Amino acid sequence: MGRGRQKAKHTKVARELKYFSPNTDYTALERELTGSQHDEYNDEASKWSEYADDDDTYVTGDEQRA
Repeated sequence: MGRGRQKAKHTKVARELKYFSPNTDYTALERELTGSQHDEYNDEASKWSEYADDDDTYVTGDEQRA
């Protein structure tokens, strides 16, 4: 017993979610799609580039060159 009330609440919530349409921030969407975050990625990569090794100082036995 009591299943009808629970089901009615779930139906009400499902209906609210189905027809809910939040306001869209088109300027934020445009910024994201134009690649402004891509520039942030390049800044981050260049910040750590000084720590990148070009030599094989730490090569293990399995990775040694022939």
